[in-house]
Amino acid sequence: MGCSDDEHIVMLPMMAHGHLIPFLGFAKQIQQRTGFTITIANTPLNINYLQSTTATTNSSKIHLAELPFCSTHHGLPPNTENTENLSLDRIVDLLHASKSLKTPFYNLLLDITQKQGKPPLCIITDTFFGWAVDVAKSAGTVNVTFSTGGAYGTLAYMSLWLTLPHRNRNPDCDEFYLPGFPDRCRFHITQLHRFLRNADGTDSWSRFMQPQISESLESYGMLCNTVEEVESQALEWLRNFVKIPVWSIGPLLPPALLNNSSSNDYKQHSSKVPGISAEKCLEWLDLQDADSVLYVSFGSQNTISASQMMGLAIGLEESKVPFIWVIRPPIGFDLKGGFRSEWLPEGYEERIAITKQGLLVKNWAPQLDILSHKSTGAFLSHCGWNSVMESLSQGVPIIGWPMAAEQGYNSKMLVEEMGVAVELTRGVQTSVEGKDVKRVVELVLDKRGKGREMKENAIKIAKQIKASVMEKGGGGGGEGTGSSFKSLNDFVTSLIRRRETTITSDVK
Repeated sequence: MGCSDDEHIVMLPMMAHGHLIPFLGFAKQIQQRTGFTITIANTPLNINYLQSTTATTNSSKIHLAELPFCSTHHGLPPNTENTENLSLDRIVDLLHASKSLKTPFYNLLLDITQKQGKPPLCIITDTFFGWAVDVAKSAGTVNVTFSTGGAYGTLAYMSLWLTLPHRNRNPDCDEFYLPGFPDRCRFHITQLHRFLRNADGTDSWSRFMQPQISESLESYGMLCNTVEEVESQALEWLRNFVKIPVWSIGPLLPPALLNNSSSNDYKQHSSKVPGISAEKCLEWLDLQDADSVLYVSFGSQNTISASQMMGLAIGLEESKVPFIWVIRPPIGFDLKGGFRSEWLPEGYEERIAITKQGLLVKNWAPQLDILSHKSTGAFLSHCGWNSVMESLSQGVPIIGWPMAAEQGYNSKMLVEEMGVAVELTRGVQTSVEGKDVKRVVELVLDKRGKGREMKENAIKIAKQIKASVMEKGGGGGGEGTGSSFKSLNDFVTSLIRRRETTITSDVK
């Protein structure tokens, strides 16, 4: 890239695994491409989590820095430092508590500046940390806000919180227009999580979201975990809305997933212990036909209601489709507790074991191994962005069941803009009938008609995702020719030019 390797970038992700992992992925990318030193700061337990996922990287230039944080000082349970074990009702308390990181983060920047004789090249912080813009300025550098979601979902999430347009909709209509989107993209009230649906600007969620998102748009620029070719239109809308530079630096996925390498390379992506070994999972998948298996997972911290679980179980069995289902206790029960057979139809586990129709995996499955296997034909997902990118990178169509955050907007985009998904239902309050599950599963896995069309669209996007990280000569460390490599190059070049301009004006 033609830049000095003695530069330092400091990162601060939101305290959630779905944010920590993309930040770590981007840190590795920048470090490998530039030689810069990267420091990722966070609370002690999150740093422990990142250490467990980086154990195999041995990069002496990616540092992890602990910021003091005591959850009980903010009315949270002891040792609560991320969203993993929090109900959605309590996540807003963690968000408000995250503002206490401001002073220790500023002190970290001063310490780095003192040791190196110059401020970090920039700080890269989560979009939820708008306060970091002023911290960066005080420390003599600039803040770059980082959305770990896609362009469409990021724009929808920001616009909804900043404008609350659904409050002014016609009371007789559940659809409304959203600033930043063309008129054809009407949103529906059921796509909003209940906290957003009920927000009026004075509630706890609004009091956090509105100032933090607004302040984050005063940043030097924005990074977005997406691919230019995949979301070209949404990126254009996002850039027009935020009015700061937006660099599309995704997909932040393990290189092995994009290079069709050995699945053993995926292991470092997560420190979780699977409810089934990857080997056993792959053995079962090897017995299935190509593109025949439905993979069902709602992410690391979501579950469904007991009645929905029953409807889903019935529909899967009646479809006769082979499936892998990552299953957890339903809402209202301890997610980490034991699973009870009464939550499924009588004799269900025994029947699908005898017929070998399905695998029920308790708590967590080796998702990357499953999605990259030739037998996996579709993914019933909550539509979290990391899962979306993992699925699309392998050309696997999606059945959407969004739960929270920007998942409803991701699902809308996958259905309406990309043509790679159908939506089964939304949230945890809806009724799920076995016959509807059967119909949708059969539709998506049908190798003709709509199913075939979705598969072709997903394969096309997979090619675009892989092309975005193309390197000359293959292998790591080569010169990047794909759009995401070019975007990263533009980002770094812009920061270096800014640094040189600042030094020149200081000399004058």
